[in-house]
Amino acid sequence: MQKRLFIPIIFLIVVVLAACRVGRNYQRPALALPGQFNSTGQVPSDSSIAGVEWRQFFKDPVLVALIDTTLKGNYDLQIALKNIESAQAYVKQAKLGWLPTLNLQATASTSYPSKNSLNGISLNTFLGTSHIEDYNLIANLSWEIDVWGKIKRQKEAALADYLNSFEGARAVQTQLVANVANSYYNLLMLDEQLQIAKYNVALSDSIVQMMRLQKTSGDVTELAVQQAISQQQTAALLVPQLEQGIAIQENALRILAGQLPATLPRSGKLEEVKMWDQLSAGVPADLISKRPDVRSAEAQLVAANALVGVAQASMYPALTLTASGGLNSYKAAKWFDINSLTGTALGGLMQPIFQRRQLKTQLEVAKVQRDQAEFRFRQQALTAIGEVSDALIKLDKLQTQRQVATDRVETLATAVGQARLLFNSGMANYLEVITAQSNALQAQLSRADIVRQQLSASVDLYRSLGGGWK
Repeated sequence: MQKRLFIPIIFLIVVVLAACRVGRNYQRPALALPGQFNSTGQVPSDSSIAGVEWRQFFKDPVLVALIDTTLKGNYDLQIALKNIESAQAYVKQAKLGWLPTLNLQATASTSYPSKNSLNGISLNTFLGTSHIEDYNLIANLSWEIDVWGKIKRQKEAALADYLNSFEGARAVQTQLVANVANSYYNLLMLDEQLQIAKYNVALSDSIVQMMRLQKTSGDVTELAVQQAISQQQTAALLVPQLEQGIAIQENALRILAGQLPATLPRSGKLEEVKMWDQLSAGVPADLISKRPDVRSAEAQLVAANALVGVAQASMYPALTLTASGGLNSYKAAKWFDINSLTGTALGGLMQPIFQRRQLKTQLEVAKVQRDQAEFRFRQQALTAIGEVSDALIKLDKLQTQRQVATDRVETLATAVGQARLLFNSGMANYLEVITAQSNALQAQLSRADIVRQQLSASVDLYRSLGGGWK
């Protein structure tokens, strides 16, 4: 009767102890998030451009093809994907943490004791042999009962690490998509500025010729001619500088795609790039669930919280069940005989007493690392809010800047034409002509840069909202 009650009692004790889980379950820290993004005139909306796939967000087919090529060949993204595979392996290991370990061992030994020893005399007297043979085939099983939830917390940490690597790869892709788009728009800006510089070189040449004619007729001095040539050289100097920038930007894009440096074919122009009419940012609370780097930071916090439970459980008693069984014989001929069967079973409870403060230190460090992970999560969420707000501000103000820059370019283009007419009629001096042309050149270059900034701001908003990984 006592033997019948022994197993149920042990099982009941294990069940009761298993309910004593250590460590707290993860709960997302309270974040002070605004109801809407500030300094914009947007009406709060549940929709966000973050849900748009990057193939639909970018409307330039050349850019779409370039991004696709880069995502396939970029080494940073490939490394991030390998991190996912590594995390998957640890998850598979953690899922089997509940199961016992099983080892199989086979040994065969022969020993020859001294004939003058008690063992040697006994062997010769009772067995008629001078040596001892021992043959073993033993299976050892060890099973740690997850009394305090340590294995459960280890599995939780492994799953969180996997999620971290997964979201990390997404974060790499969103940044990569944004980098390619911004670099492409920068390349189109340099193309535009190169055309502006070449046009101004040609325009300056006509002004130099005009000044030389005026000098021949005695209306201006050599100084006027030299000033006109200087203005032409200023525009000409921009040409090799911009060509250098174009070549370097092309190389950077090729290397980003994992390819050798080379020229990059393109057919579009900066002014032809189409922007979205409405760029909805959604509500700030969506960033926590949509932005990969924020989700990655939260996964790190989940893992750190689980490791605190593991460290706590290591300080409590460990219940281990062990068993071994197999075959043992002193002769090879009887090794696999039924009478050679042997087996043992053991249950043990081990409580750490003095470990030179290792276990307590591990717990204290785990708690500190959990606090650090929480700070990083909060910081990442705050950074995300700030980046979205900055991008919205840029889009709002750059639209105004672009209109002003366009008006300024048109005004100065008119001024150049009028200055030349007035100069020919003797109502303006050569400095007014040169100044008007110089201002027109700078206005055209500045407008191209503002258009590029506007396109980059839309890309930054898309990335900062978590778009680009789909």
